[in-house]
Amino acid sequence: MDTNIEIGLLMMIIAIPISMAIIPLLAKYASIIGMIDKPDPRKVHTKPVPRVGGPGIVIGSLIPVSIWLNFDSLFITYLAGSLILLTFGIWDDIKQLGHYAKFIGQFSAVILVVYLGGLYVSYIPFIGELNETAGKIFTVISMVGVINALNHSDGLDGLAGGESLMSLSAIAYISYLSNDTTIFLISLATMGGIFGFLRFNSHPAHVFMGDGGSQFLGFTLAFLVIHLTQISNPALSPSITILLIGLPIIDILAVFYQRIKGKMNWFRATKNHVHHRLLDLGFHHYESVIIIYSIQAVLVLCAVTFPYESDLVLLLIYIGTSVVLFSFLVIAKSKGWRIHKDFDNISKTSKKNRNIEYSESILKYISSSVFVLLSFFTLSTSLNARDISDDLQLTAGILFLLLITRLIFAYKVWFIYLRLTIYVSVALCAYLLNFTSPGYVLSSFSIYTFYSILTVFVMIAIRYSKNNQFEFNPLDYLFLLTVGILIFVSKQGFEDVLMISLAIQLVILFYASEIVIKQMKNRVNIFTVSLLASLGIVFFKSAI
Repeated sequence: MDTNIEIGLLMMIIAIPISMAIIPLLAKYASIIGMIDKPDPRKVHTKPVPRVGGPGIVIGSLIPVSIWLNFDSLFITYLAGSLILLTFGIWDDIKQLGHYAKFIGQFSAVILVVYLGGLYVSYIPFIGELNETAGKIFTVISMVGVINALNHSDGLDGLAGGESLMSLSAIAYISYLSNDTTIFLISLATMGGIFGFLRFNSHPAHVFMGDGGSQFLGFTLAFLVIHLTQISNPALSPSITILLIGLPIIDILAVFYQRIKGKMNWFRATKNHVHHRLLDLGFHHYESVIIIYSIQAVLVLCAVTFPYESDLVLLLIYIGTSVVLFSFLVIAKSKGWRIHKDFDNISKTSKKNRNIEYSESILKYISSSVFVLLSFFTLSTSLNARDISDDLQLTAGILFLLLITRLIFAYKVWFIYLRLTIYVSVALCAYLLNFTSPGYVLSSFSIYTFYSILTVFVMIAIRYSKNNQFEFNPLDYLFLLTVGILIFVSKQGFEDVLMISLAIQLVILFYASEIVIKQMKNRVNIFTVSLLASLGIVFFKSAI
């Protein structure tokens, strides 16, 4: 396996559980610290929701990159800018800052990267070369624009996170081909932070991203695409940036146009974003998200497919896609089309009638099956592994001590976080399955069968756990879309299929682990005992 891919995958493995561990912890205290998003006429949710996803995404992303990347001046300014935006974002999530206060944080973060880090755009398609002064001014304005575009796109459950995830996937792929380790690793770590967050943000969301998360993602995307086209690989078409960032750009431009046309305050929040307009046409919440995901996927796949195409062609692709979308929205509104005519008239009673009967008993059965499958997985991988390295042995030993201490002393050792210990232990088992010599060879069919069954059970459990309803969720669609993009990318030249396979495995295993944790009635159960046994086997097998 390529060393950079191995490190990037490890960074993602670390980022996911950190994000998934931090978010529920903060959610418990969200009402105390004031990080609660209350409903209002502009918003689509109807009950208060914690806005604590941002710290999980940011901390989960920055910890692994801080461990592995070199601290040059540009990277230091990126870290500083990210922390500034997180601080202002949390402040805004608590105190509801005005747009001028937000701008102070945004410009402070961007100016650090541009003027101290030396990152700026030197060429604009159809305009030509820019001198340093003009290039830096243009870069500051553009990066602040992207930050706000992502911030404003965070209007539906899973929307901003899913859009960013697709953009980062494409950036990671192109940067890998361009041999830019920094951009590749930052992209994968940020994807890990988002994956951890989306576990709690799929519809109906238990947690919102908040400004701390959305501004960080906008800042990171702007930083990565400028670095990619100006430093990593200047041969790339500069216009690829709009395809990589995708729909949020045209969405925010369309919103500003409507506000100017209607003589409204440019910065006052309104309900005229693409997702609002889709809802107004009668699309359900999850349908609106899926439509936007699909458009975003088309744009980023075009960026991956035509990275060296002429600026005119790439711009026409972007404009053409945007024209089709907004023409549909305008025509549909003018003709009074209504996708679900009875959408507004569905009563709470009728919604309850759609619930599947006996869902609690089915959820119990499915969760028990996930318990058994994960227990079997951890034990079988530890028994099967051979030629375990000293690093893996040490890791297994530390995890064994942490887990047994937590199981024995419970909350007396509250600082040992059970969820995080479980995530890392399961990831270790997945690594053993893929990258150590097996005692006996498992067929690809048996492994695929196991993951297929586990995936089905995980999806059913998630569906039943949310108001006990079966519904195709945007998170399901995003997962399938991500798998499809990974397959497409592998055919385009990303030859390390094993890395792609492990990434998919980890997403499935982390979601299954979360279901097990949620359904635990006692800390000592078949899964935790099996996990403890597997860690002990790995440690003592290596020691013998």
